[in-house]
Amino acid sequence: MPADVNNTSRRITAQNWLQSASLRPTRQRMVLADLLVGDGQDRHVSAESLYCAVQDTGETVSLATVYNTLRAFCDAGLMKEITVDGNKTYFDTNTHDHPHYFWEDEGRLSDAPSEQLEILRIPEPPKGARISKVDVIIRLRSDE
Repeated sequence: MPADVNNTSRRITAQNWLQSASLRPTRQRMVLADLLVGDGQDRHVSAESLYCAVQDTGETVSLATVYNTLRAFCDAGLMKEITVDGNKTYFDTNTHDHPHYFWEDEGRLSDAPSEQLEILRIPEPPKGARISKVDVIIRLRSDE
């Protein structure tokens, strides 16, 4: 497929993604949306890794704008925020409930197979509280 056709397809995918949440396709949002979903694949990114990916394209978007835009994407329901260890935050374009692997040696997050996860019972919440969600993060280390 020629590069210009591929680029057009990526832009359309990114624009449709933003429009699905009624977000205006600003230049910065389009740059980030293209990197996140332009090829139709789901991504797990940190703000820093996405910022580096932007730099690799030659575009100019500040790190603060990346953080703010990721927050806007989460608020609009386009992404989910996943916190690991309280200080490592990742953003996932797959918004369906599913478990994750956290590769500790690499500092990387990936999807774990949902069909293999069985949660038989979870504790009752304390009186006056309700469970808003359950996050499953399976931590992995290499055998070597």
